[in-house]
Amino acid sequence: MELAYILSGFAVGLLVGITGVGGGSLMTPLLVFLFSFKPAVAVGTDLLFAAITKTGGVWVHHGTHKSVDWRVVGLMSIGSLPLSVITIFVIKHLMTIGKEVSGLITYSLGIALILTACAILIRSVLLRNTERVVESSIVSTGRFGKVQIPATILTGAILGVLVTMSSVGAGALGTIAILFLYPRMSTLKVVGTDLAHAIPLTAIAGIGHWSLGHVDFGLLGSLLVGSLPGIWIGSHVSAKIPEKLLRPILASILLLIGLKFVTQ
Repeated sequence: MELAYILSGFAVGLLVGITGVGGGSLMTPLLVFLFSFKPAVAVGTDLLFAAITKTGGVWVHHGTHKSVDWRVVGLMSIGSLPLSVITIFVIKHLMTIGKEVSGLITYSLGIALILTACAILIRSVLLRNTERVVESSIVSTGRFGKVQIPATILTGAILGVLVTMSSVGAGALGTIAILFLYPRMSTLKVVGTDLAHAIPLTAIAGIGHWSLGHVDFGLLGSLLVGSLPGIWIGSHVSAKIPEKLLRPILASILLLIGLKFVTQ
């Protein structure tokens, strides 16, 4: 089965490299449906998987491209990190009093996948119809004026709960949130900022799930062995595959999987 995990990691990494969609929306359903892992274990393992695989991306964006808006990262983290910790404590409390959390995690996973499917389609529309202006200043121009800071913190808080419950949303939903909040931020900076915010969020959420016994480290290692070369190959192949064809197909698959999680 370790070979199967490695191949699955490679396949997901390949799709992530080609489409840019976060691995959580692909990896977690794969672990649940193909390998019959409990949703909680799939979520916990995938969160640490995401934290590790995204680190290299941020290193490139910050070190090479200087494309991380650390102010926005900080504001979103003020909302997301405490809510992630609170969500872990809520799950732990429910487990302590004997409540079944699998159903709650499964439902949250379904909702997150449906939202991610919509985000994949909306992102294409936003990027196509919105003029992208590269910001020369450190502080990006926001959409909401005086309430921009509270709006950014609130958005981070929502992502903190959703990502901790489902391991899905730190990529696609985070990108859409930043695009909506900061419409004049360059696409490159949006991606870099989203990655930089996702790392501490997925790491804290993953460590929280680890404390609850929801991480399979043998599985994690196998997935990493397969995914890292998959992402590298996918990134080089992406230019040869038409995005207009691939993204709607991927969104449709995620939507169907999300509906299955919600209705089961």
